[in-house]
Amino acid sequence: MALLETSFYSDVLGMCCRMNVILPQRTVSQIGMRGVDGGSEYPVLYLLHGLSDDHSIWLRRTSIERYASEMGLAVVMPNVHRSFYTDMEQGQRYWTFISEELPRITKTLFKISDKREHTFVAGLSMGGYGALKLALNHPNRYAYAASLSGVMDIAHFWKQRGGNNAEYKMIFGSLKKLKNSLNDLHYVAEELAKKRRKPKLYIACGSEDHLIGDNRRFHEKLDDLKIKHEYVEEPGAHEWGFWDSHIQKVLGDIQEMIR
Repeated sequence: MALLETSFYSDVLGMCCRMNVILPQRTVSQIGMRGVDGGSEYPVLYLLHGLSDDHSIWLRRTSIERYASEMGLAVVMPNVHRSFYTDMEQGQRYWTFISEELPRITKTLFKISDKREHTFVAGLSMGGYGALKLALNHPNRYAYAASLSGVMDIAHFWKQRGGNNAEYKMIFGSLKKLKNSLNDLHYVAEELAKKRRKPKLYIACGSEDHLIGDNRRFHEKLDDLKIKHEYVEEPGAHEWGFWDSHIQKVLGDIQEMIR
């Protein structure tokens, strides 16, 4: 695999940004690894970070580079700070950046496919929220989305922090503005249920995770809406052992889809 930390200018954000990118590379003599060529255009996984982290965290906490080495898959890991992948009420337009500009930039810089059947997204915690937000709002762009310990109900998440948190006001404005918007996964799921094309969905959360209640309720919501998805609940907390295990499951799902 080729591993790059790339700096680029974002017109949407009006500043230089960073992302880590793993690219397929054919190798025969690399110890413990067997790289493969990704072909003329690489399938791509957009892999999203959580609230306290940045674009480097998946490389530092898991073996994502090794896991992806034999798949011919590009893995793009952008940095959106603490934005919840949102066009902030007071701040930057990170939703426009992640949903519109970033795919254009990655295709310009690298041999990345923009075909739906080659485009996948996954993330943990805040990134799990971001991954489902992207795929549910844009089902014609993403074939698959995975949330690992995701924030499935952002309104409830905010209320648990008192409902008057200044940071969340800067991001979402108010609970009233949040409800029934593209930032509300329960509302977006209702809209997705009306559409013909739907992405494959994988949702996993540890039974000791503080977000387990919201994950259970979102799973029930998808069941009520008859939206097909795989839901996994097993022992685990909000920690990297759980996410390292489940990102391997995610990559296995993707491998089946790109064969």
